[in-house]
Amino acid sequence: MKKLLTLFLLAASPVLYAQEALKITHLPYIQGLTDSSVTILWTTNRAATGWVELAPDDSSHFYKTERPKFFDSQYGFKRVGTVHSVELKHLVPGTQYRYRVYSQEVLKHEGVQVEYGRTVATGVYRQQPLSFKTPGPVKTLSFAVVNDIHGRNEVLNTLLDKADLPAMDFVVFNGDMVDNLLSEQQMFDGFMDTAIKRFASEKPMYYARGNHETRGPFAIEYPVYFPTPTGRLYYEFSRGNTGFIVLDCGEDKPDSDIEYSGIVDMDHYRTEQAEWLKKAVEDPKFKNAAYKIVICHMPPFGGWHGEEEIMSKFVPILNKAGVQIMLSGHFHRQVIRKADQAIHFPVIVNSNNNALRVDLNETKGSVKIIDQAGKVVEEIPLSPGRR
Repeated sequence: MKKLLTLFLLAASPVLYAQEALKITHLPYIQGLTDSSVTILWTTNRAATGWVELAPDDSSHFYKTERPKFFDSQYGFKRVGTVHSVELKHLVPGTQYRYRVYSQEVLKHEGVQVEYGRTVATGVYRQQPLSFKTPGPVKTLSFAVVNDIHGRNEVLNTLLDKADLPAMDFVVFNGDMVDNLLSEQQMFDGFMDTAIKRFASEKPMYYARGNHETRGPFAIEYPVYFPTPTGRLYYEFSRGNTGFIVLDCGEDKPDSDIEYSGIVDMDHYRTEQAEWLKKAVEDPKFKNAAYKIVICHMPPFGGWHGEEEIMSKFVPILNKAGVQIMLSGHFHRQVIRKADQAIHFPVIVNSNNNALRVDLNETKGSVKIIDQAGKVVEEIPLSPGRR
């Protein structure tokens, strides 16, 4: 009787028991773009291999010839999983590239035998292939900064519009894009699907982790989805005559606080980061840059433990390095602190409802604070430093 009932249920409800076909669940986005390298990531619903086809941005159709393939691989093996990450190296600076991503399902791997299933890819037939451009020598630079979005996709969309997204060379997410990290789907629903739809498949995004991205069971997976040029969550990069240092602020309360349930070790992490920072500011690309910009979600003031750690461990190094400005968030309100004896550079704390638009050229620069109506509520001038 039980067998008959089971057979009846299977026949009456085949959708409940059908296995979902392989598909790309989140379209590709680019991370860690440099003059000569970039990482392209995407996800699938089932375990698969992944690779990227790369083509020059010439007048040829993508189908004109077989394009070179670059696999998601490690230690000589093609990786099998649902998160696919391909680093492209030896690219030419200042060059536009087109790309397409593929995944092929792995159904079974027994001994030396592998059984493959369906292959899926992004389209290049009825739509233009995705593309990106490596940085090169430039005389002007424009970028936007948003922070403390906390999953408010409608606010993110508005701020990207008001900052004039098409004119931006890249976008910075300066922390707390979600309340916490509970799962891959929650992270993509919270902001990344919006970013991919708006720009992140083709325009670079640089991310400074906020304190809320350290919270939740999925927080430990964060680095997998946001690789950086240095392989750390604190890193440096350069664009034209501008050097950037991105710091990972860690948590805001002492490690022993009840809210962290004994799972964090942020004080030691910030000490480790300070040792890296001493070397990073001596890198010629940063040291000789006309503009030196630091991005850190939490500012070095406010009185909480994490903020005091940033002040004591990072600021003395940055003071000696001739940093011109720090861009922060965290407070959910606007604060502009002018340079003083303790902090030798201005700090802009952007609110959770405004965007920063930074425009730099060889002779002058500015940071505009733009609200959701498109009004410039404040403008802070920048001057290139001596090199």
